[in-house]
Amino acid sequence: MTPIAKQKSPEDMTGQVFKPADVVNYQTGAIVSREVIGKKTGTVTVFAFDVGQQLSEHTAPFDAMVVGLDGEAEVFIAGEPNRVKAGDMIIMPANVPHALQAVRPFKMLLIMIKK
Repeated sequence: MTPIAKQKSPEDMTGQVFKPADVVNYQTGAIVSREVIGKKTGTVTVFAFDVGQQLSEHTAPFDAMVVGLDGEAEVFIAGEPNRVKAGDMIIMPANVPHALQAVRPFKMLLIMIKK
């Protein structure tokens, strides 16, 4: 992956080959995100979580699919822990409380398709 893809807007990336994990970089003590597709019908966003960073428990009105790209995180669905690593996927059902905490630096692709 070339650094140029990091500088392109989502529209400029259309029709281009890129590695999702290369779209965002880790930042110490932070969560970094970049929307790759943003439509009325849904979104695709790449996240990078430094170790220990988390998304507190919340709900979403749509199913959300997490695809692990790098590292490792604990994804909680209705309080139940699920370990997600690179290459793993998990679907968080609509209107069910969920949260995430990075066990190691963690990159993920989040896909939300609206009803």
